[in-house]
Amino acid sequence: MLADGFKDAVRELTGGAGVDVVVDPVGGDRFTDSLRSLAPEGRLLVVGFTAGEIPTVKVNRLLLNNIDVVGVGWGAFAAARPGYLQQQWGELEPHLRSGALDPLISTTLPLARAAEGLALLDERRVTGKVVLETA
Repeated sequence: MLADGFKDAVRELTGGAGVDVVVDPVGGDRFTDSLRSLAPEGRLLVVGFTAGEIPTVKVNRLLLNNIDVVGVGWGAFAAARPGYLQQQWGELEPHLRSGALDPLISTTLPLARAAEGLALLDERRVTGKVVLETA
């Protein structure tokens, strides 16, 4: 789903009920739309600020529907737990090999074209992952 108009699309798709979880890597002016897309007792996971602006939370919005805003800082979390990343990959890998998890790959590029891949992401012209091949 494209970022523009996602709040209205969520409202339409859920019959106005909202969603239980929003993962927000954008922040900025999208943050308020993310909050407004939540169902009562929903949770907004903040994973980044690609819009460049770090949003602020007006806590009255949290109270209105008993919603949560949670920071998800993977790097800091994993760094404080030696061996955790290897454990997680060990649990994830069988699901990837079996095909139970099949990540959407938008495009695959050689490493020499990494700048092109970054531009695709920056321009929001991909749905899914951009994979860089090293060999």
